Amino acid sequence: MKITSFLAGAVLALTLVACTTTRPVANPKLLVLGHAGSGFLRPSAHSTSGRRAGWRGIRHALRLGADGVEVDIQLSQDSVVMLYHDQKLEDNSTGKGCVSQLPAAQLVQLRYRGGWPYDWVQHERPITFDTLLARLSRRGPFPRLHLDLHEDDLCLPAGHQQDRTPALLRQLAQSLRRYRVPPQQVLLVTQQATTIPLARTFLPALQIGLEIASDEFEAGLRLAKNAKVHTVVLDAARVTPAQSAAAHAAGLSVVVFGGRSPRPSGTCWPLSPTRWRSTT
Repeated sequence: MKITSFLAGAVLALTLVACTTTRPVANPKLLVLGHAGSGFLRPSAHSTSGRRAGWRGIRHALRLGADGVEVDIQLSQDSVVMLYHDQKLEDNSTGKGCVSQLPAAQLVQLRYRGGWPYDWVQHERPITFDTLLARLSRRGPFPRLHLDLHEDDLCLPAGHQQDRTPALLRQLAQSLRRYRVPPQQVLLVTQQATTIPLARTFLPALQIGLEIASDEFEAGLRLAKNAKVHTVVLDAARVTPAQSAAAHAAGLSVVVFGGRSPRPSGTCWPLSPTRWRSTT
């Protein structure tokens, strides 16, 4: 894949007036991160298959010059932090059930499923968060790292699906200390109001980002301001310029995620994000 496809989302974010094929005026302060790494094998430009924070996708994004990556994290049965996006293993791998139902030693033996014919040649497997940190720590300056907490465990009873969040945060804190990750390079992202005070207890040095759905923006912005989080995370496909401007006016950094397609979008706006997360 060419670097232009990875940066298609960044080009969209940098355009000042409208989407065109001309070169946009760049915001030199804008950071570009690989969303879910960058994907390792993708059946088509519009498919979401194969973008699940595998190591090949993370390495690919960094080799293309990304400032960092976003990864989705969950907790295994034996309390090991794993990189995995979907709520069910069968949705994107050879496993079944939830990440929380298998120990890490079994999870790392699963294979991702990219679909035919890609599974003939790809052998990507889920990795632990510690494996990621160990590999990144050997690459020189530590990249930006957005940690998207996947806290809703569908395999737990209703009303208890976020019961393991404290354990997840505790394990994250231990791993980040173990590999001496610079806290200023990490953004912890949650959708849950109850997680914010927990994160400040276990990871007081980290910046916290609140992901807000566009149809809940007003309530989410109030929560972000009242909770004094550092950043709001918004979906590029749904966020409006007015919403982005309101977040900036409240003193918040703005992360916009999107940009999966290498083709220019027919409509865009000056969202002025602080960080843009793109998928190749």
